[in-house]
Formats: sequence, structure tokens, C-alpha cells
Amino acid sequence: MDYKIIIDSCGELTEEMKKDGHFATASLSMQVDECTIVDDETFDQADFLRRIAASPNCPKSSCPSPEAYMSAFDCGAPRAYAVTLSAELSGSYNSAELGRKLFLEEHPDNKVHIFNSRSASIGETLIGLKIQECENAGMEFEEIVNTVEKYIAGQSTWFVLENLDTLRKNGRLSKVKAFVATALKIKPVMGATPEGTIVQLDQARGMNKALVKMVDFIVEKVENSEEKILAISHCNCPDRAKMIKDALLSRLSLKDIFIVDTAGISSMYANDGGIIIVV
Repeated sequence: MDYKIIIDSCGELTEEMKKDGHFATASLSMQVDECTIVDDETFDQADFLRRIAASPNCPKSSCPSPEAYMSAFDCGAPRAYAVTLSAELSGSYNSAELGRKLFLEEHPDNKVHIFNSRSASIGETLIGLKIQECENAGMEFEEIVNTVEKYIAGQSTWFVLENLDTLRKNGRLSKVKAFVATALKIKPVMGATPEGTIVQLDQARGMNKALVKMVDFIVEKVENSEEKILAISHCNCPDRAKMIKDALLSRLSLKDIFIVDTAGISSMYANDGGIIIVV
């Protein structure tokens, strides 16, 4: 194998990627009260969401260790790439960078690059697919790095949350504001800045109106859509994701579009009913 792409577990792998030996996952873990949950193939989304809903405390996450990344790079491939969730949201990027340095001390002839997605969830998935596209095109390592970094700079992320409990529990939303928003059925339309931080773009009264606003943002923002792949991840709401897919396809011509269910870390951020879109 000439190359390996390691994506931290905030990025969902499609079924095709899981079967493709070029992709691997670096698992984060989550803590809900006294229970530690590893974000790997054993993750049970329904049980996790029940635990979050029942707990008064904010769930916490832990990034993969540098040693875990170092082990992932030691795969027999001369080129390796890691894609992590935004460095503004997690220590996964810094951990991967340290793992890279440790690995290269023992394997100085190998090439390894860490991509800060400045996003999360399917933003990472799309970056992994872009790396593979570049590898399949026969690009040199440095050209791949430059091409993918430019791709990351051009990505846009949007999401709508059904449930504001996690924002309230982690202190990003006051109890009063969260209560009022819940009582009035106000749903925030969120996005990511180019630096990878989260911002509120708008809000609407009711989930359907918020989703319409998000679709409007996407249609207005995306240029040369016929050249873009758009990805949707959802937390326990496949019908909602399908509705968004159909709405976007009625207004945009896209190179491709796909839907995945959120894994552990993305489920923690999006919470039950959340929708994330990246293009």
C-alpha cells in the first residue's frame, strides 16, 4: 500500500471508505458521568443519546493519544495523512502532530502530513476523499498537501440543532436563554468560520423554518456547485436528512451528494435530531 489516510473519529467513514484499506480511524472517547465510551465500531448511538439526555452534566471528549497516531502512521505505507477535527475545538490536531514527530524520528524517510480540517464530521470525510482523489491522480506528496489545504480553505460548514441541551450544559448558552429558546421552539442556524470556530448565522422558530434558512444559505454561498461534492450527516433523523438532500438537489447541480449517520463525537456535538452539511 502506497499511502494511508487516518481520520479521527469525528469524521464519519462511508461504507465504501470502511471497505477501502487506504482509510483508518483514530478513535476519540467520550465521558458521560462515570461511563467512558470509545468512538469506534462498538459505538451505540441510541444508548449514548439516552445517557446524555438523562445526565445533568455536559458530556466530555478525549482525543487520541500521540502514541495512537504514531501507531496508525506505522502501517507500512511510505506516505500517510491524518485529518482531524478543528484545532479550535479539540486537541486531536496537536496530538496528531506530536505523533507525527515521534514517528518520523524512527522513520525519517517516510512522509506524513496532518490536516486541520477547520471543520468536523463529514467535513473530515470529504477531505479524506479529496486526499484519495489526489493520490489516484498521481500527484506528488507536496502537491497533494497544497491541493488539499486549498480545498479545506474553500470548504463551508453549516448545521442546525434540534436540541440545545449540550450547548447549555457546556456553558455556551445560559440556562435562561436555553429555556426561552426551547419554550419558543427557536432553532439556531450555525456555521464554521474559515478558522474553524463556530458561529450562529441566524435562527428560526421551528425546525423546518431553520432548515429552510440553512438551505437558502447553502444555495446562496456555493459557487460552481456542479464541481462540488456535498455531504450531509444526521443524528438519528434520516428522514430529515433525506428531505434536505431533495431540497438541495432541486436547487443545485452537484457533482455528488451523500448522507451518513453521525458517529460518537459528532453525535455529541449535534445531539439528537441535529443536521450537519459540508460542501
